Amino acid sequence: MAPEIRIQFMRERKRIPENSKKAGVIALFYPDAKLTTHLLLIHRKTYEGVHSNQIGFPGGKMESNDSDLIETALRETHEEVGVPPEEVTLIKSLSTVYIPPSNFEVQPYVGLLVNPFSFIPEEAEVESLVEVPIVDFMDDSKIFTQKLSTSYATDIDVPAFNLNGYTVWGATAMMLSEIKELLKQVL
Repeated sequence: MAPEIRIQFMRERKRIPENSKKAGVIALFYPDAKLTTHLLLIHRKTYEGVHSNQIGFPGGKMESNDSDLIETALRETHEEVGVPPEEVTLIKSLSTVYIPPSNFEVQPYVGLLVNPFSFIPEEAEVESLVEVPIVDFMDDSKIFTQKLSTSYATDIDVPAFNLNGYTVWGATAMMLSEIKELLKQVL
């Protein structure tokens, strides 16, 4: 799910810069009131920054008082959508994704909530919640390619997911692709 220009960039660089910032995010699966499994994404607020108005996972930048990226991901998820860390069962870590435009090295995790939950979006950071039924997420017809202009390229073909009417691309799409492949192995 990486655009060709991104693949070339990573081939040329071969490694993540030592000065990259660290972040942790959680792909959170949970049941709704009808016990249908959903995946939680957030629509970020519009602000001056590379990831303004994008769809992503709850999570964020590691703080100096975080002991590790798991703590970062859980803390940020609590701050952004109100889920207490003790309610999340972490299942596994995924491949680290480097995001060149913001110089972030992101460690994603897969987590579960056992019971339905009333999320509380943090008004300053979260425009809206994007609650995706797993059936829609697993539907291959939701994958497409779109021409986008990004912070590092103009008018490039970008692989993306169409989830709940949103175009989900970039690092989030790469993480979603890995999750989807893992789920196909067990379903």
